Amino acid sequence: MDKEQRPDPDALLAQVQAEESKRQRGKLKIFFGAAAGVGKTYAMLEAAHAQRNQGIEVVAGYIETHKRAETEALLAGLEQLPVKSMSYRGATLPEFDLDAALLRHPALLLVDELAHTNAQGSRHAKRWQDVDELLEAGINVYTTVNVQHLESLNDVVAQITGVIVRETVPDSFIEQADELELIDLPPDDLLRRLREGKVYVAQQAEQATRSFFRKGNLIALRELALRSTADRVDAQMQSYMRDHAIANTWPVNECILVCVNPDPASIQLVRAARRMATRLKARWIVAYVETPAHLRLPDYKRDRLTHILRLAEQLGAETVSLSGSSISEEILNYARTRNATKIVVGKPTRPRWKELLSGSTVDTLVRKSGLIDVYVIHGEFNDSESLPPRRLVRTSKWSNYGWGGLVIVAFTGIAQLFQSTLERSNLVMLYLLAVVLVAVRFGRGPSILASVLAVAAFDFFYVPPYLTFAVSDTQYFVTFGVMLVVAVVISSLTGQIRLQAVAARQRERRTAALYSMSQELARTRGQEQLRAIAVRNVGEVFEGEVIVLLPDVEGKLRAGESSSPSFIRDEAELAVARWVFEHGQMAGQGTDTLPGAQALYLPLLASQRASVGVLAVYYDPKNQLLSPEQLHLLENFATQTALAIERDYLTEETRRSQVQIETEQLRNALLSSVSHDLRTPLATITGAASSLLEDGKSLSQETRRELLMAIYEEAGRLNRLVGNLLDMTRLESGAVQVKKEWQPLEEVIGTALARLENTNQALNATHPVNVKLPPDLPLVPLDEVLIEQVLINLLENALKYTPPGTPIEISATAQPQLITVAVSDRGPGLATGEEKQIFDKFYRAKSGKANGGAGLGLTICRGIVEAHSGQIRAENRFGGGAVFSFTLPLEGHPPRPENLLG
Repeated sequence: MDKEQRPDPDALLAQVQAEESKRQRGKLKIFFGAAAGVGKTYAMLEAAHAQRNQGIEVVAGYIETHKRAETEALLAGLEQLPVKSMSYRGATLPEFDLDAALLRHPALLLVDELAHTNAQGSRHAKRWQDVDELLEAGINVYTTVNVQHLESLNDVVAQITGVIVRETVPDSFIEQADELELIDLPPDDLLRRLREGKVYVAQQAEQATRSFFRKGNLIALRELALRSTADRVDAQMQSYMRDHAIANTWPVNECILVCVNPDPASIQLVRAARRMATRLKARWIVAYVETPAHLRLPDYKRDRLTHILRLAEQLGAETVSLSGSSISEEILNYARTRNATKIVVGKPTRPRWKELLSGSTVDTLVRKSGLIDVYVIHGEFNDSESLPPRRLVRTSKWSNYGWGGLVIVAFTGIAQLFQSTLERSNLVMLYLLAVVLVAVRFGRGPSILASVLAVAAFDFFYVPPYLTFAVSDTQYFVTFGVMLVVAVVISSLTGQIRLQAVAARQRERRTAALYSMSQELARTRGQEQLRAIAVRNVGEVFEGEVIVLLPDVEGKLRAGESSSPSFIRDEAELAVARWVFEHGQMAGQGTDTLPGAQALYLPLLASQRASVGVLAVYYDPKNQLLSPEQLHLLENFATQTALAIERDYLTEETRRSQVQIETEQLRNALLSSVSHDLRTPLATITGAASSLLEDGKSLSQETRRELLMAIYEEAGRLNRLVGNLLDMTRLESGAVQVKKEWQPLEEVIGTALARLENTNQALNATHPVNVKLPPDLPLVPLDEVLIEQVLINLLENALKYTPPGTPIEISATAQPQLITVAVSDRGPGLATGEEKQIFDKFYRAKSGKANGGAGLGLTICRGIVEAHSGQIRAENRFGGGAVFSFTLPLEGHPPRPENLLG
């Protein structure tokens, strides 16, 4: 019986936090199948009825029955939300009503076809986003999806069936499901259902059998569905084992972990593990443990290790680089984390005496592996793969060895000062301290030299006979031996810690650089800025020349505005970059594709696996290979850059689409408004003129006068409309030039009222106008003609939207830096939300008259006031009515009175 140990506190805390975050979120159950027609919707409805029988409130949000009688029979007994009708290109499409579902808020909601693309104009582009909002609202959801709709399998399904599935669901959303139920049906049974018309109608079924629903396709899709379900179950099992701190392996699914090192025999180890994994149909992982000694590896060994790990990836393995001081402990810990059932290692080739001194990795794995099988394989390699002659590699500079010797000399001097007061055992401690300092500051080699010099100095100065290396008491040989061993061990351990700290700093630097770049990219807009951020961060981490190539409007890769590195100016290098961009695969230096290139080229793959550019890195003139870990890091940099560039593309495309939509709306509004407002006066003019022409002699003088007055008024109305359109066009094009002069506001208001009286003879009779101006009102810098137009438009607006007999008031107030002019009425006021919207083009207030105009008058007012560097606003008036006020800045100094007179 497996023993469950106490969970790790950090893991337990993370689990509690995850459960807390999901507590308020609804539960998601997915009915998963290989293809349409396997019975997912039927199974979902059956499960819904079972929940309903248990007292759970169940509502069908959207169910696609495809007119299947048995499915419709199950749906008949459930409450259904009405569908929402969406208009698209002249057709009416039924869609799931998300707002109705949120308002109804049942305990369990059924939403069919998770991968469905919503009609344009819906809140979300995809139905899975609707489901996500339902889950956030705390509603439990049952839904259905087929395996071909998984985003990660899109390319695989296209390769198998020859059909590119456009509607996909992110794997991350599927992984969030609380339950996934596989609805399986053998291909022969599914084809029988198809022929019987239980999946599609006869004509569609015949076409489907010849294309997507071929038996071979169905078999492959069924295997994909089964494997996807098995992977999810395996992930759930590993999560359960982590949560309950189960250290032993549960061999429910074969998983092979291969431990490699830089020796050539590891190549055969990888190939043997590949054959084993193929026979067992098992997952396999190739792991390398990066110990402190890794930093001291010569270049040829690092390159060989890189080749080994790349070979493993090409053969289909997952590669991982672990970090630790003990290879066996790291391998066993990782094997239990990944629930590995077998560990494959190479047969040891070191001499037995070395294994007795430093331990054997194989022996430790065998003794501590528990239920995990350990396979020890002897890898034989060709002469071409043999190791170069073994030689010592100096890891420290010669100057460090000199500094190590000087430290021992300095401590010998200190010991000479205190030799009369310190015992010899304390002098030994003093030399050990010197060794530790050398190890920390100068490394392992100088510290070992310091250990030997410390023993020699202690013998020479403090062991009789003094000032010689002769030893009169043989017991001192034990002292020397222990002192040397302790010093060497201390120096080695200190050196290892120092190397581990160096490796940790390197990893931290890379991780920090990736995080920093992602943060910068998230808050930056513009291709050139994004390009500069990527070039700077990647160049700092990989210490090389970097360039980001993006396509121009013609689709040709360009290096941008900044100066390009010299290597990219070669036409051959540009050809490699174009190949990478077109094929979406890495190529160039250190790869098996176009390896003769000077740089390494990575495609910038966006979320839809489409290339948005190329990242080129000239990382080392000596052509040293990057390790898989470094390549993965570089790919992460490329992915972050690609997503940022794609986001910028989409933002710009959205902006252009918005402009296009607004332009289209403006055009439609203009045509609608102008067509109505032009046709109405033209119809009146045409009717009156035709009456005069046909029956002019028989009409009375009074009738003729009325018809002529109608022609005159409608012609004036038509003139005002055309004038407003022209004024609006001039304002938007910037053709209006504001000519400010110091004017008394009383005269401007008086002129505006006089002009309005000429066009509306009954102004004071229908709407009494009251002007309230303070006596000390200063001169105002303004364009008299334009401000008169503002006042006229505001007054005409008040006449149109207020009942006859209600007063209109014009007032002004002065402040130190500006003057405010207000036109107030006692009409119905403004509806909620109209305060800003009322100044938009072609907007007409809901309370206006039928012939209220084209909706341009207030827009023109806003344009003129803003051209004066002022502001205009509308608000409801206390006691009823509306107030339209605008401000004009008092800039400069008015002229002296004598200048005005002279």
